[in-house]
Amino acid sequence: MRSHPSTAPAGVRPIVFVVRDPLPPIRADVLTLFGTEMPRYGVATELVGQGGGDGAGGSPWPAGGMHVVGSLRSRFASVCSPLWDLLGVLRALRGRRPACIQVRDKIASGVLGRLVAAVRGVPFVYWMSFPIVEGFEVRRDEIGRRTGLANRLRWAAHALRAAASRLAIYRLVLPGARHIFVQSDAMADWLAAKGFSRARMTAVPMGVDAALFDRAGIEPVQDARLDGRRVVLYLGRIAQSRRSDFLLDVADELRRALPETLLVIAGDAPSDDEMAWMRGAIAARGLEDHVLLTGWLPQRTALGYAVRAEVGLSPIPRGTLFDVSSPTKLVEYLALGIPSVANDIPDQQLVVDESGAGLCVPMEAEPFATATLRLLHDRALAAAFALRGPAYVRQHRTYAILGQNVAKIYKKILME
Repeated sequence: MRSHPSTAPAGVRPIVFVVRDPLPPIRADVLTLFGTEMPRYGVATELVGQGGGDGAGGSPWPAGGMHVVGSLRSRFASVCSPLWDLLGVLRALRGRRPACIQVRDKIASGVLGRLVAAVRGVPFVYWMSFPIVEGFEVRRDEIGRRTGLANRLRWAAHALRAAASRLAIYRLVLPGARHIFVQSDAMADWLAAKGFSRARMTAVPMGVDAALFDRAGIEPVQDARLDGRRVVLYLGRIAQSRRSDFLLDVADELRRALPETLLVIAGDAPSDDEMAWMRGAIAARGLEDHVLLTGWLPQRTALGYAVRAEVGLSPIPRGTLFDVSSPTKLVEYLALGIPSVANDIPDQQLVVDESGAGLCVPMEAEPFATATLRLLHDRALAAAFALRGPAYVRQHRTYAILGQNVAKIYKKILME
């Protein structure tokens, strides 16, 4: 265990916040929202979770304290994380009464967090950014389609985990939460259909750090492979579960209609196997001259590639797991003034409709390619979209705006 002393001002009761991602945080919806924006409104946090490597805590948490117990790289992490979180919460509670105990995207830790909150007589809050149980069930069903004794045993284990998780989250954790923060209005509606009060939910979609995504401060990358090409961008992770090879279907359509098109995929995969799968798919389609797969890049370098693009692509598979999500990449494109093509998951449809800075089509190769070509050929339309995007993001999707709204909710629910 490693803890950094709290930097919260004396007299401020912090939120004890258990997170699923490794500490110290790198996701903007934790790092920027809670590390930068919440302190502006007097909201401090004591972060609790596991380290990404050896469990080291890194730099002090600027918005309060940070308590790192265990490592997500441990082979026992999936079993030990709830106990580690409990130890971290108890350490965070020493000598200070919290404003609430909040758990994000953890189920067993959510049960424990609710119990500790009840014992200490403080509110319990849950933050759901992804339908974890449904993700477990998708994984269970994937294994169930395989044959062999070993896979049957794995299926049984995953089926047990999914069933226990469903019972815990929907019967124990969420019913005991004073408030539930969710990723999107679609997720709030989805939970409301399961019987949870819509009035107890607040949607906090993904946003951007306005300073980081200010195009004027980004230096375009110098890469000769982009010179003389009509650059189309995908900024994000590669994964089979996200059907990332769909991008290659779009690239294939584009090269037939406009051979000078180059699709830049600026991102990495969660494993070497997934990256090898994507490189193999590029080679199998003969797209080596039309697709540039960069692999991992420092964020500033990735943004340097982004500002050389004429169109940004944001395809997100439809279905329970992603329909309730709030993808970041579309908002990032708009913040950078990149005209965009996205498919019709609810949050993306909302952003396109409200901003007027992109085109929304079904996740099919031909409609995606047609919309992309429209933006590449119609420079006046593309220029209009490029102007509208940053203005929309500044008004609706920066963490400064989101932070103001979230702080109001905390003030309300913690005063009840």
